[in-house]
Amino acid sequence: MFKPFLHRLQMMQSKHTLRLIALCCALSMNVAQAKDDDFKKPITVDSKTHFVDGKRKTSIFRDDVHVQQGSLQIDADEVEVNASKGEGREVFIARGEPAVYRQDMEDGSTIKAVATEIRYEVSARTLTLSGEAELHQNSSMGRGESITFNLDKQQLLAEGQEGENGRVTTVFRPEAKPENGEPEQ
Repeated sequence: MFKPFLHRLQMMQSKHTLRLIALCCALSMNVAQAKDDDFKKPITVDSKTHFVDGKRKTSIFRDDVHVQQGSLQIDADEVEVNASKGEGREVFIARGEPAVYRQDMEDGSTIKAVATEIRYEVSARTLTLSGEAELHQNSSMGRGESITFNLDKQQLLAEGQEGENGRVTTVFRPEAKPENGEPEQ
């Protein structure tokens, strides 16, 4: 009598457990903070074609699109910009095979992400990577179906695809040992 209910409860628990494990692994990556100066700079978009819909306050840039804001760079096949919420609250949706994001961090490292879609919300300072998403920093890497990265709070959430096989992979690489075999001071 209770078997169907228990089975559903177990499935829900395993799904939430998988997400919790993914969150813990993702947060344990050495995620540094983006350069604060970047967010004070204007956003420049360069492409081969540009379409503007003034009524909807949207723009579509196509063919070899480059977005830049300080050290933040996004390269894509197409970028859609929704400016309907007002200046400084734009949402950039980059699509590509893959779309690529790069940015210098405060600690001097560079973070790189690839996905079929990258959503950059300017005012929230968040990136949402969807479709074969990967985030690389230093020698660590996180991979999942989607990754959400808050650039201000240094928080990352990676999720696998729905279903039993949906997994998130995080790879930690040890530091390179000096050639002379002695530990670094």
